[in-house]
Amino acid sequence: MKNFKKLKVWQNGMQIVFTMYKLTKLFPSEEKFGLTSQMNRAAVSIPSNISEGSSRDSSKEHKYFLQIALGSCFELETQVLIAEELKLGEKVILEQLKKLINEEQKMLMSFISKL
Repeated sequence: MKNFKKLKVWQNGMQIVFTMYKLTKLFPSEEKFGLTSQMNRAAVSIPSNISEGSSRDSSKEHKYFLQIALGSCFELETQVLIAEELKLGEKVILEQLKKLINEEQKMLMSFISKL
């Protein structure tokens, strides 16, 4: 699949990024180089690896990048749970993110199993 922008899994990944930035914008400034940076990088990693994998010629290579995206998804889920426990950000955005991340994990696992 060369046109990654048509993939629902990539589109959902992009929504995770935009929602994540909306959330971390609300974090205290002392988190700028901590949780904020880590969460934003993990979120960006998801659609970035999906698109990079789509450029690969072999299914094995494509699958490798999808697995990295999936790992970033699980990493991000943990970070969202940490933020929630620390009462950082808005509850509504945190809930939205948990839902988007869960959907993304399911889509990625399904995509990986089909390759």
